Amino acid sequence: MGFLDDAQDFLDKGVSAAKGAVSNVAVEQFGYMKAFARLCADGAQAGWHEGNGGNLSYRLTEEEVANTRSYFYTTPSSWVTMDRAFTNLAGEYFAITSAGCSMKNVALDQKRFVGIIELDSSGGAWRVVWGFKDGGQPTSELLSHLECHSVRKRVTGGVSRVVYHAHPTSVIALSKLTGPDAGRLSNELWRAMTECVLFFPEGVGAVPTSVPGSDELASQTTQAMEEFAAVVWVNHGLLSTGAGFDEVFGLESVIVKAADIICATAALVGAHTQASFALTGADIRAIAEQYHLPLRADFVEE
Repeated sequence: MGFLDDAQDFLDKGVSAAKGAVSNVAVEQFGYMKAFARLCADGAQAGWHEGNGGNLSYRLTEEEVANTRSYFYTTPSSWVTMDRAFTNLAGEYFAITSAGCSMKNVALDQKRFVGIIELDSSGGAWRVVWGFKDGGQPTSELLSHLECHSVRKRVTGGVSRVVYHAHPTSVIALSKLTGPDAGRLSNELWRAMTECVLFFPEGVGAVPTSVPGSDELASQTTQAMEEFAAVVWVNHGLLSTGAGFDEVFGLESVIVKAADIICATAALVGAHTQASFALTGADIRAIAEQYHLPLRADFVEE
């Protein structure tokens, strides 16, 4: 970026700030951005985000885009072409955390640690229209996020809007035992406590160990997201999706708590000993039947 580009960028951001000062409103004050920051803070407080681990993205509604548009940079960044096109996301806008940011700091300076990107009319390129001040860029796992948004938008009829990734200790520990076996992982989680089958009757997906931010990870996650709202990345962390921030944090919390219970029980009775009063397959099926849940029956073990 040359001197003139730097100058234009400075001017654009100054104009955006001036708009906020005049109206006494800023992008950070919109409801969706407050909820975005709160989820980041809640996850950090829970201990799921060591260093710069984890990331979050949100697909804005048309109304939110319309309300926010006047605060976009007068001159957005240049288009960045991707190696694939997300046609069902063409023209959409996403709030997303920056590369290298610490989730605990998001609420302290959202315009630095969060940006809003726009996808072009083909869904094959993106540009920054707000945020990422001081030269920030979207998370290195941007492609994984867009892959998830694309699949979950399609399979939920447009309902799903949030993709959240965290590094909960107990979930990573459990993944070392179950590996990329979605059936085994789901069954272990369901057996941990009665709430689990209520929150994810379809189970939880699992993908093998892959390099963070790689095409391989994005591709494997895409396949898993066809069936599951939540997916464990073995030796890495947990990815949860849903319609809103509270729903996604709730799903993530239930999975983490179940993994916590599994780890705590193993510490009490031994890793290779079955707890005397663990939920049975019959218990899980009974709960699903009581609440008319679409249980993934082939995952249930006796």
